[in-house]
Amino acid sequence: MSSHRFYENEQERRKWQNPEAILKRVGLRKGSTFVDIGCGKGFFTIPAAKLAGRNGKVYGVDVNAEAIDFLNKKANRAGLDNLTLKVGSAEETLLCEACADLVFFGIVLHDFDKVHEVLANARRMLKPSGLLADLDWKKEPMPFGPPLRIRFSEKDAVDIIEKADFKIESAKAIGQYNYLIVARPKTANSRTLSNRDMS
Repeated sequence: MSSHRFYENEQERRKWQNPEAILKRVGLRKGSTFVDIGCGKGFFTIPAAKLAGRNGKVYGVDVNAEAIDFLNKKANRAGLDNLTLKVGSAEETLLCEACADLVFFGIVLHDFDKVHEVLANARRMLKPSGLLADLDWKKEPMPFGPPLRIRFSEKDAVDIIEKADFKIESAKAIGQYNYLIVARPKTANSRTLSNRDMS
């Protein structure tokens, strides 16, 4: 399931959410391998493919076959050949094994029926030094977005991600409507992100 159904107009969405800035903030750069879970029509996937460049790799998965078809056509029109897209559920789909520098949830983590299975798959796809990023809705009234009853508060999302064997690196509000959590596998033997890394 994907909350992308709440806003179909990309230009309107860009007024309150900048995908390039968010992706750079979580460390996506040229040559990165990026996995977009619940990618929808590619609001983050297409910018990620452009940022990762020809030497990078971008994977996307969504249960909506029409969205994946739309995204494939959009990528082809843009001349992007570094994407691999798949129709499937995040609970049952493993796009790669220990290959990803970044596994990204773009305001969709609250939508999954079995979120712990989704996070377990994310952990399997990450390199030991990789990062998980969860951008999601604040749990407060606002003019659009999913019902409050299905949203995770920032604290609840942190707890869920920690229970999936991740160490939280940062959790903070981003823009008017969202928060961003960045985490890494607890067993990763790598340095902690500095404030400069996350700026």
